[in-house]
Amino acid sequence: MTEIRVPTLGESVTEATIGRWFKKPGEAVAVDEPLVELETDKVTIEVPAPSAGTLSEIVAKDGETVSVGALLGQISEGAGKPAAKEPAKEASKEAAKAAAAPIAPELTTGRPDLKTDSTRPINAGPEEPRPRPEPKPEAKTPPADAPQAPSVRRLATETGIDPAAVAGSGKDGRVTKGDMLAAIEKAASAPTPVNQPAAAVQVRAPSPADDAAREERVKMTRLRQTIARRLKDVQNTAAMLTTFNEVDMSAVMALRAQYKDVFEKRHGVKLGFMSFFVRACVQALRDIPAVNAEIDGSDLIYKNYYHIGVAVGTDKGLVVPVVRDCDHKSLAQIEKSIADYGKRARDGQLKIEEMQGGTFTITNGGIYGSLMSTPILNAPQSGILGMHKIQERPVAVGGKVEIRPMMYLALSYDHRVIDGKEAVTFLVRVKESLEDPARLVLDL
Repeated sequence: MTEIRVPTLGESVTEATIGRWFKKPGEAVAVDEPLVELETDKVTIEVPAPSAGTLSEIVAKDGETVSVGALLGQISEGAGKPAAKEPAKEASKEAAKAAAAPIAPELTTGRPDLKTDSTRPINAGPEEPRPRPEPKPEAKTPPADAPQAPSVRRLATETGIDPAAVAGSGKDGRVTKGDMLAAIEKAASAPTPVNQPAAAVQVRAPSPADDAAREERVKMTRLRQTIARRLKDVQNTAAMLTTFNEVDMSAVMALRAQYKDVFEKRHGVKLGFMSFFVRACVQALRDIPAVNAEIDGSDLIYKNYYHIGVAVGTDKGLVVPVVRDCDHKSLAQIEKSIADYGKRARDGQLKIEEMQGGTFTITNGGIYGSLMSTPILNAPQSGILGMHKIQERPVAVGGKVEIRPMMYLALSYDHRVIDGKEAVTFLVRVKESLEDPARLVLDL
């Protein structure tokens, strides 16, 4: 019997949600064949089969939250069997065990996934003697490195209540889900200070009966919840402002039209617009380092490297893979990285580390037809450039009106770090590089 467990999910990611199982109990599986899809706060991961055989048991069902190392299911040796047989056998075994086990008093913990001897219920009286030996008394202060239950961490994230400030009733003084719920209820009943607004919880009014029957309620994915939380946090934290400019795309489009076939034949990738924008942003970031900086407490961190995040829209939400060291990459290398990230993002194959460490972000709403927008910062970065639709418009050129392919550019920035002069100058630098692409080659 081979166990299927939650793999390491990446830095700072400790739990995931079961998205869906690709196999049913009783079905044959091959080694390294995708078995289950895990949704984390940042990316979707497929867990492969560690060995060949038959999927004999699924422990964690769709929609359940699991932590790193948790048991997901088991694989038995041999060919696949009908799905109904294995669960029946397991159920018979469990029923036999339950019938043979001595009946002992059971305490309600508020968490069916925790053993009753690891947690005491809230307001419970003294425990009755149990048929098995009592464990030795231990200190009620949990070890400093003691891991918290996933439900405790989730409640702490959602409510902002620090588990360290909650009196734990579990084993070794550990904080349980029941302890957190009691603390939340107590905090909710306490009066809110005048200078501290209450946490905003969006609750919609009930729909009329005839409308409710035509509504569909779908639980938000972990990725969508994370996106919503991060974007709102940015609005609450940063002094966000957006400045605009427009760029004549004639030179870039002419250059691309002239060399796109040769470029693709030579490098095996299409020549798009994004590589020009990445290189133009790198040039501008060198000139205006504040746009490539971020706040760390009372300090400003100026980054002398250029990891550019490129926003990619997927069916499950927006992800931002990072093209690293763009100042050392050619247009072809940038295009290859972007193409690879885009494909793997849509297939759900991105790694968490590939979406970390960005210093500046570019988002292209123009591929969806957007003419103008105000992009939201990708924290903790201080700037994000919004590209838009290329549209032919009449413009004044040398005292004459000409039709040119124009694009609006939008730079959203954190005014705590970047002054208006720096933001405007940054956009002008980007505009100059795109309207005269020779600047990118000559490093001007």
